[in-house]
Amino acid sequence: MAVLPPGRRNRLSPNQLAKQEQIVDAARRVLVRDGLAGCTARAIAAEGPLTKSAIHYYFSDIDLLIDRAMAALVTDFLAGLRLVADKYDDPRERLWAVLESYLGTFAEHPNAAFAWFEYWVAVGRADNVQAAEVTLRSVIELLTDLLDDVGIDDPRARARALQSYLLGAVVQQHVRRRPFAVLREEIELLCLA
Repeated sequence: MAVLPPGRRNRLSPNQLAKQEQIVDAARRVLVRDGLAGCTARAIAAEGPLTKSAIHYYFSDIDLLIDRAMAALVTDFLAGLRLVADKYDDPRERLWAVLESYLGTFAEHPNAAFAWFEYWVAVGRADNVQAAEVTLRSVIELLTDLLDDVGIDDPRARARALQSYLLGAVVQQHVRRRPFAVLREEIELLCLA
């Protein structure tokens, strides 16, 4: 995903690259707080230290900025899940801790879930799903590794099923909150039976 044309991007100074990252960081905060529809150049400028014209200078297309901000959100999300995983030696304990953290993140930050789903719908409608596919694949890779460590047959297929379940659970938790112990029973039937 190119933010600036390759030749122009290579000519950015460290200061300009830092400004670009400030814009991405502001866009991330706006996405989580206001969702996709609220993530405009004006809102990003109000959230960050740079002006609307600076945003347009560094990002010729707001969709490219949103792609990059969503990728950063998912990268941070996965990094947090990996930190949780690193606390456990036992593969089963590791799996459950990561899954509880996964669902807990969206319970604590419901707008993050909405932004993620809105983004997927928007890129699907625009027939530009490459960026969303990369984020989905990254989550499935983490789940595959966790399931493989537990010794599950066909961990990749189970990881795809588990990711689908988790996405549905995130939505359902906003409608009808259920304790993780109940969700754990369902996940055991889905992945560990």
